Amino acid sequence: MTARILTACLLLTAGAAKAQDTKALSGNLIKTYQAWRQAMVTSNARQWQALTSKHRQVEVRNRILSEKRSFPASVFQVPSPPPALNGLRTIHVSQRGATAKAAFYGKVDFGIGGTPTENIMVVSYTNEGGRWKYDRAEFVNLTALPEVRKELATGELKYVRETPEFQATGVIPRTPIAVNRAQYIAKAYVYCPNREVEMQINQVSSHKFKNTKEAQIIAGGAKDGPNNVVYRIKPLKGCTGTEALAIRVYLMSEIAGTKPIIAYEYKVEEGGSVKPYDKGTFVIGAETASKLTP
Repeated sequence: MTARILTACLLLTAGAAKAQDTKALSGNLIKTYQAWRQAMVTSNARQWQALTSKHRQVEVRNRILSEKRSFPASVFQVPSPPPALNGLRTIHVSQRGATAKAAFYGKVDFGIGGTPTENIMVVSYTNEGGRWKYDRAEFVNLTALPEVRKELATGELKYVRETPEFQATGVIPRTPIAVNRAQYIAKAYVYCPNREVEMQINQVSSHKFKNTKEAQIIAGGAKDGPNNVVYRIKPLKGCTGTEALAIRVYLMSEIAGTKPIIAYEYKVEEGGSVKPYDKGTFVIGAETASKLTP
């Protein structure tokens, strides 16, 4: 056998082995998601815990307790069950280290009525102790990408193969600090076109906002007395340095009809100068507290 033929045989063997490994991985990831979904549908807290990554469990628990809801019962109180994989086609599987992603294409049905259209659902996983665990799922609406939808319908997978968001990163997210039930419900709000903002509240709740207008629940909420805020701002590609910016902490009242209270604010009008780093404090006294809880 010539060296050229031997090399070709080795390449074919390696390619076949890789395809077999990918198929096995895909099967494991699908089974994990299906079992996790079943736990959600049947409100099985023990199975949910066994099938959900550790950092995701803490994230979910923190959010629920920070909204002063009950755990684990509130885990299963969702607007609609997670979409089933029935009728969806696996179009991409990516693994890097102890992380993996699987992309599914088809009529993703959230069970909220109407006629589902062809879109993408991406499920992320982490491997813990040799077992794949569910991390999170993201929905990619292809309405604004009609050409991509046409390509996927014909089996052309260039979009998912080349788009970074569909690739496993190899980095397992840091497990957040576990918090107890919040004293007061609070949210971090940021408006930051063409900028990235990182915030930390009370040395516990960490947040990242990137070119967005968004509010995130503060882990652990706010408390009586002083509460600390630290933020860092950096420009993104395309930033002119003249964009407006707003950073706020809202206190969410549990009293019906009471609007959220701005407890902390850093605001820069368009064309203004932005501090790349700063820290501050807001204080909840008796008067403010009386507006937050019945």
